[in-house]
Amino acid sequence: MTEATWWRGAVIYQIYPRSFCDSNGDGIGDLPGIIERLDYVAGLGVDAIWISPFFKSPMADFGYDIADYCAVDPLFGTMADFEQLLARAHELGLKVMIDQVLSHTSIEHEWFRASRESASNDKSNWYVWADAREDGTPPNNWLSIFGGVAWQWEPRRGQYFLHNFLASQPDLNFHNPAVRSAVLDAMRFWLDTGVDAFRLDAINFCFHDAQLRDNPAKPKDKRVGRGFSADNPYAFQYHYYNNTQPENLAFLQQVRALTDRYPGTATLGEISSEDSLATMAEYTSGKRLHMGYSFELLADEFSAAFIRRTVEQLESRLTDGWPCWAISNHDVKRVLSRWGDDAPTPALAKLLTALVASLRGSVCIYQGEELGLPEADVPYEQLQDPYGIAFWPNFKGRDGCRTPMPWSDANGAAFSSGTPWLPIPDSHRALAVSRQEADPESVLRGFRAFMRWRKQHRALRTGTVKFHDAPDPLLVFERRDGSDALLVAFNLGAAPQRYAVPAGMKLEALAAPGPANGRIAQGQIELPPHSAVYATMAP
Repeated sequence: MTEATWWRGAVIYQIYPRSFCDSNGDGIGDLPGIIERLDYVAGLGVDAIWISPFFKSPMADFGYDIADYCAVDPLFGTMADFEQLLARAHELGLKVMIDQVLSHTSIEHEWFRASRESASNDKSNWYVWADAREDGTPPNNWLSIFGGVAWQWEPRRGQYFLHNFLASQPDLNFHNPAVRSAVLDAMRFWLDTGVDAFRLDAINFCFHDAQLRDNPAKPKDKRVGRGFSADNPYAFQYHYYNNTQPENLAFLQQVRALTDRYPGTATLGEISSEDSLATMAEYTSGKRLHMGYSFELLADEFSAAFIRRTVEQLESRLTDGWPCWAISNHDVKRVLSRWGDDAPTPALAKLLTALVASLRGSVCIYQGEELGLPEADVPYEQLQDPYGIAFWPNFKGRDGCRTPMPWSDANGAAFSSGTPWLPIPDSHRALAVSRQEADPESVLRGFRAFMRWRKQHRALRTGTVKFHDAPDPLLVFERRDGSDALLVAFNLGAAPQRYAVPAGMKLEALAAPGPANGRIAQGQIELPPHSAVYATMAP
């Protein structure tokens, strides 16, 4: 890979700063804590880190409500800390990706404070304002992902403002060119600081329908969502007008033009739309985003057929775009509990890492995934997430995937000398880094070995993908890049499986470290439970 295209096939390790490592004993992770653990991250064999928001914020949504795009929140440290982190990561060969939350700000941002004062000041049109209907109700039927209507009354202006997320996260008005210019300036600030990439949060939410048309109702049998509870009223609508507007495409071209002036930088867009795969293809075509990822594999459904269908649907729509796959992140139940029926095994953890890292595209790995952490059960009285508090008990929110990293099996898990902001369960301390370092068969040791091995196979990083017909729970596909060609077979089930090698195909099995290995014998691929086979394919 060239320096300019390092992101193709890259493994990107997501760090949630609040929960990674606390250096000062206040119970909340910080930038110096990340610096302390960068050698560990580099040792995983990943290519880049993605750091979730550390900008100045009142923390209503734990940093995704930004009050100053160009300042580090004192909770996490200083700008000097970030510059030290950046330098150390680069010394270790790690690229650094940071979040940019462009579609909305905090209600405490100086832009919003000015905008809400009147309809005639120079920031009056920087947010989405609308008059009430004749009866005083909001201007249309749009809903917030976090529950309730997406409009909040502001008495200073005598108008409603739009918030697709929390009421304390007002949406910027991207129809205003001054807004677009301002957020591009914020991105330029971080590019000048030396970051290598941006993860663009909720990037399809930047523009709204200028006519404020109502969203149509969604039939009850269609009320399923990616990244939000199915009983959330948000699922009751087709979200045709409050996001994913055509005007966004031109803005993405502006973003790309900016990053192109900084060779070797890249963009990754988070996309959640009515047809996220189609939007991924559209947003990554031409001179738009370098990569896109959606919530498709962050879903509850787990089967070989589902994974194949999802990947093939995206592949059929992509032109020159590049996907990025994730099976865990800070917004959804951890994959080991989601796909392991709440009884996950180390073998499944190893298999899922190998699977996601073998699909065509780049990969986002969420902190703790390399340990095989299950979802934590956080009691109601210790919840921090406003989303979970609002929808308890049907939906427990996102705290269960955000609990601090267990570095040791001690009470504080070596995360903090103080009281962690979320409890660290015993089940996580049993899987601590210190314990797994000492076990040659651990999920962590397997993760490292697999990532080193993957780098040796060009086909797994940049090759094409072609699926073979196979019954569930088998997932079989080819990866090819020139003369480097592999057949990959996964048994996603808990019982042994066999797969007949296609007639005329000559295979030589490879010893892939990490997942349990099957074998090839007498024209059959034999796969124990939760195992894989990687084999070279003769020309």
